[in-house]
Amino acid sequence: MAIRDLAESTWEDVRELEHTRAVAVLPVGAIEAHGPHLPLATDLVIAAAMARSGAEHLDALGWNAVILPALPYSPAPFGAEFPGTISISASALTALVLDVHREITRHGFAATAIANAHLDPAHLGALAEAVARARAEGLAPLVFPDLTRKPWALRLGDEFKTGACHAGRYEGSVVLAERPELVREAIRAALPPNPASLAGAIRAGKRTFQEAGGPRAYFGWPADASAAEGRETVEVLGAVLADAVRAALDGDSGD
Repeated sequence: MAIRDLAESTWEDVRELEHTRAVAVLPVGAIEAHGPHLPLATDLVIAAAMARSGAEHLDALGWNAVILPALPYSPAPFGAEFPGTISISASALTALVLDVHREITRHGFAATAIANAHLDPAHLGALAEAVARARAEGLAPLVFPDLTRKPWALRLGDEFKTGACHAGRYEGSVVLAERPELVREAIRAALPPNPASLAGAIRAGKRTFQEAGGPRAYFGWPADASAAEGRETVEVLGAVLADAVRAALDGDSGD
């Protein structure tokens, strides 16, 4: 039996799964400022799209991918000074992800795959810690393709590779493709580019969007975003997730 959404299934549906061929997909995002034109839930929109696309790719590989309810709260210190951003502790996220994964392992799933779109260093560190602790406990694979690292980063677009990719063309395109009604289109189309590299600022020790050169919480080229590019990006993100799962289940980290 195949199911897609865990929360919309019954317990008997889940009982009938072939668990050894099932992968739980956990979308993880943030409630965080994304410029004056994108919603606070931008990372959740992208994570949900990545999860759906990844599930389709995993199905094609012979796995039954079951999507879990998304986790909306995470460490977001870079955007914490902007109204609406909700930033929790890294330890809280690590503990929650690990507890969810323990349950997935208890139910006999082959793996849990994290579909993540939030790239704050504190958040990425919390997820990496969950992966390390899951491995130390001997749980099923907890798969987390970190999009800021090779080989995954090399598969994303030019703006992403510059490091100026928060609420710009990369993220704006996905939201235009997935939830266009949430985009403040007139504002987006009029925003000037902000080529300041957020990734470079992070390496230089900056700790907030303001310090990094993003006083309105965006970096990149938001006016260049398009739904067509967003659909292409979602396909790439889904392939990344599926490839990371395949590598983990084959005993190769994929890094």
